[in-house]
Amino acid sequence: MRPAGYPLKSIFQEHPVVSDPKLFERYAQEQWYGEKLPPGSYLFDSRLYPDYAFQVVKVYPRHSVMGSQTTIKVEQKAEPKNKVVYDVRFADVIGQEAAKRKVKIVEKFLADPEKFGRWAPKNILFYGVSGTGKTMIAKALSAETGVPMLAVKSTSLIGEFVGEGARQIHSLYEKASENAPCIIFIDELDAIALDRRYQDLRGDVSEIVNSLLTEMDGISNRKGVCTIAATNQIEVLDASVRSRFEEEIEFKLPSLEERLRLLEKNAATLPILMENVNLSEIARQTEGFSGRDLVEKVLKAALHHAIMEECNITQRHLEETIPKARKEYRQPPKEMFS
Repeated sequence: MRPAGYPLKSIFQEHPVVSDPKLFERYAQEQWYGEKLPPGSYLFDSRLYPDYAFQVVKVYPRHSVMGSQTTIKVEQKAEPKNKVVYDVRFADVIGQEAAKRKVKIVEKFLADPEKFGRWAPKNILFYGVSGTGKTMIAKALSAETGVPMLAVKSTSLIGEFVGEGARQIHSLYEKASENAPCIIFIDELDAIALDRRYQDLRGDVSEIVNSLLTEMDGISNRKGVCTIAATNQIEVLDASVRSRFEEEIEFKLPSLEERLRLLEKNAATLPILMENVNLSEIARQTEGFSGRDLVEKVLKAALHHAIMEECNITQRHLEETIPKARKEYRQPPKEMFS
């Protein structure tokens, strides 16, 4: 048989590892005694890992029933260590110099966790407008230090059943400990840690937050693990959650010079040519745009228009995207948060 998993897929599932095949064989004989074993069928654990399924792969003789003398072999694939898969570096991030300088302490900690002891940077909060490079900096930190990063969006933790998200949080931190030194990156933190004044707090969300706070408080026992969370709306975070972060790092919108550098860097990779384009003028007109806005809402939109017209990208294509992008990214009135 082989481990098959849970009927409802989670992000970070706990998978049982058979450390003693003979002991597991005795356990299986007792738990599934009398069960028919047709190839392809499933046997569900009801004790140690409730609802966890094992699939019957091969049976001899073909029509067999689990008995006290049944010999059992479980396929076990060693779960590989998480590898660093990001190719982005700090030098690739245009702007955010203050943020890059502040995460240097996390870089030094991950290089030598023992040196910091109880003074380790445990919980860091990235905040700022969407598209300003929060995730990119986290990826660069992973790549620069050569340690794995376990990334999860808070919205994916909100499951159909109460307790599912809390279990995933625990599994996430267990996995990080196994791969330490390691970074845990939690994006869209406000999805689960919104101040009670701004939401009707569901029971499952409350459990997720409590589980997260427990792990963050006890992370000193998980050597070499650093939690980085990101949010676009720091002002609406629950105070109990925000207080757990010893460092808050702000990500700001790019300056005029940084917008020009972003445009030039990304324009150089466009698949068709630019014709008589003044990127300095585009940078001047896009004050308040994030790096993602410049790439997705200006350069990409202009590229698609040019492709549809079967011509090179012109100044007109770029300038026509700007008012549309501004309208789409109009901020909600402040009265909504008062």
